[in-house]
Amino acid sequence: MIEGLITSKTRIKLLLKFFLNSETKSYLRSLESEFDESSNSIRVELNKLEVAGLLHSSFEGNKKLFFANTSHPLFNDINNILKKMVGIDQIIEKITSQIGDIQAAYLTGDFATGHDSQIIEMVLIGNKPDRELIDKLILKAEEFISRPIKYIILSQEELIRVFRNKPVLLIWQADKNNE
Repeated sequence: MIEGLITSKTRIKLLLKFFLNSETKSYLRSLESEFDESSNSIRVELNKLEVAGLLHSSFEGNKKLFFANTSHPLFNDINNILKKMVGIDQIIEKITSQIGDIQAAYLTGDFATGHDSQIIEMVLIGNKPDRELIDKLILKAEEFISRPIKYIILSQEELIRVFRNKPVLLIWQADKNNE
């Protein structure tokens, strides 16, 4: 979908990396091994995104650290486009809006670190939600986005314990005023 608009696969990878999870920070060399691409092609795209104001950078020692400019006027738009590309918006729409016992939804695995993946891994935070309903809604969402979704249901405390040193990305949270 987005490949028709942005022809550079490296730029798409960088946008996913930095704009799906705005807390992601990375160095050129780590991106080189992560993407399995030449440092020159990554450097060119990083520089273009930095000149456009979409990325910021800072130095830690002699390493240049890149991260998303969350105050850029297009940040939210790019984030939403990437969520639509991945199908996260449909997951939220089809699952969380129909299950009252869910307090939050998190992405884990590759998407939590800003990597595209064929499988979407999620943690749903809830107190004994209807698993049968969730399974039906997951099936519908999978058909709609053409990607499998793996999920587990945990309490907030279990999430902290199980994913202590692993990346998680909050994608939805129940409105506290409506509880």
